[in-house]
Amino acid sequence: MSEHKSHVTGYRTHLMVLAALLVLTSITVGITRLELGPLNTTAAMLIAGLKAFIVLAWFMHLKFESAFYKIMVTLVFILFLLILLVTFFDYWFRT
Repeated sequence: MSEHKSHVTGYRTHLMVLAALLVLTSITVGITRLELGPLNTTAAMLIAGLKAFIVLAWFMHLKFESAFYKIMVTLVFILFLLILLVTFFDYWFRT
């Protein structure tokens, strides 16, 4: 017998997640109209990371999974942020 549980979330939750994703997308588009220099890319990447977290948590049901999967995804995000940091160091200090 399978131990897999189904996770049913309501329409209201899905609509709230959709609204959050649309607001974050609007903010990303709005940031492109501001002159922030290299911070434009940084802000866009941070918002994209937040949107990815929302999709992982609610649409991919990571919110309901065991701590093992949450830790593994967290480690992947930390690795992703480290790669971004190394990339931006190269970008900022390039002459």
